[in-house]
Amino acid sequence: MAKYFIIGLLLLIFGGLQYRLWFDQSGVQDTLQLKKAIKSQQQNNQQMQLRNQSLIAEVKDLKHGQQAIEEHARSELGMIKQGEQFYQIAEPTSKTHSKLAQ
Repeated sequence: MAKYFIIGLLLLIFGGLQYRLWFDQSGVQDTLQLKKAIKSQQQNNQQMQLRNQSLIAEVKDLKHGQQAIEEHARSELGMIKQGEQFYQIAEPTSKTHSKLAQ
C-alpha cells in the first residue's frame, strides 16, 4: 500500500512539474512567444536603422549640396529658377474626357 502511495505522490509531483514547464509564466510557451517578439523587434530595428541612414545621408546632402535643395524646392514647393521655363501638362479627367467625347 505504501508503495502505491509513493508512486502516486511521485506521479502527482511529476505532473505538477510538467504543468509548470509547459503552461506556467516562465514555461515553454512564454519563452517561444518572447523569442518571436525579439525576432520581430530586431527586424523592426533593422528597418529603422536603414531609414535613419537614409535620413542622415539626406541631411548631409541638404547641408552641403545646392542640387538637393533645388530639387526639393522644385518638387515640393513648385519653385523654378530665374530664366527657366515651366511647362505643366495636365491629364484630362474622366468627366472632362466624357464631355469632350459627346
